[in-house]
Amino acid sequence: MSSPLKSLISTGTKLWLDSIDPDLVVSNRALGATGATSNPIIISDLLRTGRFDAEIRELIKGGKDDSAIAWEMTDRLVQKAQNVFLPVWEETKGNDGYVSFELDPLLEDSACPLSTAERAAKYIELGKHYAKGHKNRMIKVPATPAGLAAVEDLAAAGITLNVTLIFSQEQYFTAREGVWRGAQKRSSLDSFKSVYSIFVSRLDVYTQKHAATLTPAAQGMVGIVNAKRVWALNQKWWAEKNLKLQQEIIFASTGTKDPKDDPCKYIASFAGSDIETNPPGTNVAAEKSGRSFTRQVDQLPTAEILADIDAKVDMKHLETTLMSEGLEKFADPFKKLLGLIGEIRKNLA
Repeated sequence: MSSPLKSLISTGTKLWLDSIDPDLVVSNRALGATGATSNPIIISDLLRTGRFDAEIRELIKGGKDDSAIAWEMTDRLVQKAQNVFLPVWEETKGNDGYVSFELDPLLEDSACPLSTAERAAKYIELGKHYAKGHKNRMIKVPATPAGLAAVEDLAAAGITLNVTLIFSQEQYFTAREGVWRGAQKRSSLDSFKSVYSIFVSRLDVYTQKHAATLTPAAQGMVGIVNAKRVWALNQKWWAEKNLKLQQEIIFASTGTKDPKDDPCKYIASFAGSDIETNPPGTNVAAEKSGRSFTRQVDQLPTAEILADIDAKVDMKHLETTLMSEGLEKFADPFKKLLGLIGEIRKNLA
């Protein structure tokens, strides 16, 4: 009998893990996961366990400062996950099996003194550095003005990109068109791969506060509707390019925020295509559910629900609000990671 996650994968979904915990990577690979993603919160949680103190101690002895240790440990942990998923990358000829590596979130900190152009240049420099020599590493760049200004040059350099923090169609349009301009500067498109991370659950948190007049049927559906619409646009646009590899949507932030919700609410809704990056707990809940998932990614709710959402949700305000919140969640965890490494340094002294 197929497990719930295997049934999800059988619909056409690529299952990725929203963690690079070495143990969880191995266990989720056994469940059918074919990729993973990382961020500073994940790195902090891993280092806080004490499992990597010996490595950190060696880096301290080598004279590394806190920032250098943060990036060295991130690099190592992402590489460990890459090793697990490399056979997938090889079997699919570069269409799957990736692990995402997030570039410096402090470039989006409100205190960063650099101009947009200078931040973009830094993204390009860091992207080239951290992608060099890696077959199945995706470089994760945020859909901010600076990040979007960098994607053309990064794609032109042959780097596989994950454009993240996308909340709206406008961000998605700008991201894909910049990536495509860069890709066309390559000598060949045979290895061109890109993904676009559409955030889901945060939109439903937003509408509870900013679109409280939505009908009960529409409330809690905005994240799903928005992501499915972007998915459909993405399918159509890239199909016309006749590329060897798929340019895909990553359905991100698929863990439910409302305790009353079915923990499988989002992963069930997007079953059937592209990539889901699920938190470990969401995958556990799916396995325990005993259910069998079926294709839903191309199914939208009723016309009445769509009309209610379109009439009451200001997508520009939604994008601005969630980007502001997202950038805080982007930069602050890295600051906390640096603070954690400072504490570990004191404890190990």
